[in-house]
Amino acid sequence: MSKITIWHNPRCSKSRAAATLLQEKGVEAEVVKYLDEDLTVDRLKELLSMLGMEPRELMRTKEAIYRELKLKEESDPEKLIEAMVAHPKLIERPIVIKDGKAVIGRPIEKVIELLEIEGEQ
Repeated sequence: MSKITIWHNPRCSKSRAAATLLQEKGVEAEVVKYLDEDLTVDRLKELLSMLGMEPRELMRTKEAIYRELKLKEESDPEKLIEAMVAHPKLIERPIVIKDGKAVIGRPIEKVIELLEIEGEQ
């Protein structure tokens, strides 16, 4: 059986929905409460690689901290990654990882596709 990991924020309804889906389908997942963890640049780069995304694509651009740090004007991907490591609230959620591939669980169907679960929620 494949190892499944979910980067989860319990305060986020979309994240809770993804966690519930995994539970309902009997999928045992490692839960990473990324807001409480000490993230590293390397770990975030690995996640971006699994997602096939550029740093800005993983960012929550409507967060106040995004505006406060003037990240809209930042063009250096390394600086964007460093900002997400320093302020994990900037990271889009939930993220589900399986077999070296990852998806942002918005919409929830992306999680279903990743897990290759037959049927709907």
